[in-house]
Amino acid sequence: MANGEILRARVAECDDGDLATSAIALAEVAYGSAQGKPPALDQLRAFLEEVPVLDFDLNAAFAYASLPFRRASYGRLIAAHALSLGLTVVTDNVTHFEDVPNLNVENWTQA
Repeated sequence: MANGEILRARVAECDDGDLATSAIALAEVAYGSAQGKPPALDQLRAFLEEVPVLDFDLNAAFAYASLPFRRASYGRLIAAHALSLGLTVVTDNVTHFEDVPNLNVENWTQA
């Protein structure tokens, strides 16, 4: 099964309300889309009709301040956001999050 198929299968297993995306993750993907990278902006907008976007709030900002600092990046902000809400980060870039204590990270593109 290809990575995209594995991901779609995992998403299909989720109940309504189980999935959300961070405003930070959205910013990263939307920037790429605006530069012509996948997904296309219309596909991204369709996705957002189904998946709520979680605001980066005060708790997320303080969680970011407590993370080990490698470099400023979307990944650090995403990790802080997930930690502040007690959520899991789903990514195929697991190594970007290995040094973040207490963060639950899953790769849904691999069986």
